[in-house]
Amino acid sequence: MALSSHVGSTLLVVSIHDVAPATAEETRQWCRDVDSLGIPTSLLVIPGPWRGSSLADEPSYGDVLRERVAAGDDLVLHGWVHRAGPEGSRLRRTVCQAVARGAAEFGALDEAQATERLEAGRAVLAGLGLTVDGFTPPGWLASRAADRALARAGFRYTTSHFGLHDLRTGRLRRGFALSHRPGGGMTERLGAATVSYGARWGANRGGLVRIALHPDDRRRPGLRDTTMRAIESALAAGARATTYSGALTDAVHAR
Repeated sequence: MALSSHVGSTLLVVSIHDVAPATAEETRQWCRDVDSLGIPTSLLVIPGPWRGSSLADEPSYGDVLRERVAAGDDLVLHGWVHRAGPEGSRLRRTVCQAVARGAAEFGALDEAQATERLEAGRAVLAGLGLTVDGFTPPGWLASRAADRALARAGFRYTTSHFGLHDLRTGRLRRGFALSHRPGGGMTERLGAATVSYGARWGANRGGLVRIALHPDDRRRPGLRDTTMRAIESALAAGARATTYSGALTDAVHAR
């Protein structure tokens, strides 16, 4: 089979979402799977109280995160509590609920509210000797005010459903986020098909391929295998695995 002309130009970012003490086991399993392919991952950390505990309550989990960073992984701030609150207009809250099913914590925040949560998250991580310069909003939704808060706070990048945003230059590196929709039925099957097809299509087309892994995916039979095959197909098509920070650096050097 002839190799795509885009071989070598495609980047693959595999991200593990909702990294927190409450999902330590699912994160460990995903890390083991990604490690078996010899590629790095971006770990999206929730530092605040979520699913019964917070990172500050279980500081020993910082050892796990430090080990991952030392091995070449990237830490990304993933909100504070990963839950949407009463902030913003009714319309904005309704849209965020429909798109992110209650997870769009930053989807309707004003700049002061976003700044407060960003500072809280960074402070918890700093207390564990960890730093982050990237941000992925829960549900991939952030208000314009939240984006301004990120830039003011000195974050280098953020991500949305549609790509990797360089906060210093305003440039967007396009790459749709591929992820499952666990829960059974047609929605889950459609999500799995999108991950499989999207990984192959993106790798052959060139650019940025993003595959997002969630802890709840591990609870649905077959989703883990579908994900691994999707990652392997992107690598087989010539994609080069990196982290979000690595993809941002590559984009800067390519200009």
